Amino acid sequence: MAWSVARFFSVPAAVVDLRALRTRAPLAIGLGCASLAGSSLWRSSSSSLSQQPFASMSVSTEASLKEAVQTEKAPAALGPYSQAIKANNMVFVSGVLGLVPETGKFIADGVEEQTEQVLKNMGEILKASGASYSSVVKTTIMLADLNDFKKVNEIYGKYFPSPAPARSTYQVAALPLNARIEIECIAAL
Repeated sequence: MAWSVARFFSVPAAVVDLRALRTRAPLAIGLGCASLAGSSLWRSSSSSLSQQPFASMSVSTEASLKEAVQTEKAPAALGPYSQAIKANNMVFVSGVLGLVPETGKFIADGVEEQTEQVLKNMGEILKASGASYSSVVKTTIMLADLNDFKKVNEIYGKYFPSPAPARSTYQVAALPLNARIEIECIAAL
């Protein structure tokens, strides 16, 4: 692993002492990126790189960098969660139901009507966060009945421009308030 990381960054393999790498510079992998706490990695080397870290990337988890998104143009959260959270230039939208914001009731019993309302509600949350449908990178759709997949796809396709976001779709045992559909998403700012 260390050799492939060193090779990726065009560092000669001779510069990397694998024993020192294991004991002095633990490897951390997160969000698809490798990071080495590397100033100690170079201590044994006499090259001019002795004070430079090997590679580094960080993602902050400080609460002060996490911001709740709330809009009255979408249904309020049904429990102790936020409609969405902004953090690290991303927006994480909680699962959205087909509820009418003013009444808190479903727009209708059918999956088509609920899907339209879910996506309208999601659009309002995205707008309140400074994002839009075009900035969505991942969605997760939860269906009460997977046989509704085709109907949902027809409506879903009208909201997301090409390239469409990555997506997962699942049939679940039950949804809050006996909803037919729930959708959550992640968007980039």
